[in-house]
Amino acid sequence: MNKKLKPVPKFKSEDEERDFWAVHDTTEYFDSVKMVRARFPNLKPSTRTISIRLPESLLDKLRILANKRDVPYQSLLKILLSEKVEEELHHAK
Repeated sequence: MNKKLKPVPKFKSEDEERDFWAVHDTTEYFDSVKMVRARFPNLKPSTRTISIRLPESLLDKLRILANKRDVPYQSLLKILLSEKVEEELHHAK
């Protein structure tokens, strides 16, 4: 069945487009057979700021390690924490 698709209107703003799609059916405008999965390889994951208390001696050691690797200490902390979490999850299986 070849259904005639409606042309997608031109929008003046993202808000206008958002309002339009909130009340219109996309199947009237796009052929789902021709759709392809979108990939966003450079999209950064959402982050949340948290507060954590660390012993000063641990923070000093972290800064020394970060300095040796020439990375910010908070970045190194995220890397080390992520590696350890993945390791723990892998061992838990």
